[in-house]
Amino acid sequence: MIVLMEWYIYLVLALFGAIFGSFAGATVWRIRARQLVADKKGGEKVDAKELARLKKLTKQSALKDRSQCLHCSYELKWYDLIPVVSWLSLGGKCRSCRTPIGRFELLIELGMAAFFVLSYALWPLPLESALDITRFVLWLAAGVVLGILFAYDSKWFLLPDGGNLLLALIGAGIVTIAAIQSPNPLEVVLSAAGAVGVLSGLYLFIHLLSKGRWVGFGDVKLGVGLGLILVDWQLALLTLFLANLLGSLIVIPLLALGKIKRNAHVPFGPMLIAGTIIAFFVGWPIIEWYLTGFGLY
Repeated sequence: MIVLMEWYIYLVLALFGAIFGSFAGATVWRIRARQLVADKKGGEKVDAKELARLKKLTKQSALKDRSQCLHCSYELKWYDLIPVVSWLSLGGKCRSCRTPIGRFELLIELGMAAFFVLSYALWPLPLESALDITRFVLWLAAGVVLGILFAYDSKWFLLPDGGNLLLALIGAGIVTIAAIQSPNPLEVVLSAAGAVGVLSGLYLFIHLLSKGRWVGFGDVKLGVGLGLILVDWQLALLTLFLANLLGSLIVIPLLALGKIKRNAHVPFGPMLIAGTIIAFFVGWPIIEWYLTGFGLY
């Protein structure tokens, strides 16, 4: 019975993860559409074809907004919105115009489903009280925001302010719960502040030092939310290491293969996000292994 219940929980989490992944994918395109319109009004140069294709997404209110094909404006029916299944059944093409819609939607749905499932499987904290469960739900909500930020920065080298603000608010909720549950709330708050200092403060210093050439200000804002959801300054330090390690493992081979140039702009937000998730789930075993190996533990 217990095993069946566990499988049921995994199935439900996978389903909700895919649903929220679909929501995240749609949100990415809507944010991009509004960004292009705002940039155009501000006098910035934008891709005219991309603006024409996405501008239709800004013409409806949030209550009347419906998902539609970005090519022919076909309004998707309920059976076109079944996560993963609809994409696979249509071969990744629009039901109406048969234009390929790309793999982005499928990948973000699968990715979010995997995030929800792995979050439960690897959750390092108790899940017994209402506060425990609330913190877990807030973590999943943070994951949806992180998915949006990851995708947006990967595609357009930009971290939307709205996403960073929402992540920080969710992080503040997580810190509050952690402080309530701790016998030493002040220590929790100071540790969270230290985590923000590590991930946001350091990049703020680099941003100012390089006048924005090395690190964008979006990464500075992202660091606030990431530090808060981690709560612990030691995990923030590990995140910093992991993010730069991941960046090196990706960038160095691309440079060696001539796929990118030395002055190419590489989005660092996805590295920070991936580093944060890894650090949260397996950070303490890594830290203990490191300290034990060097006789510091």
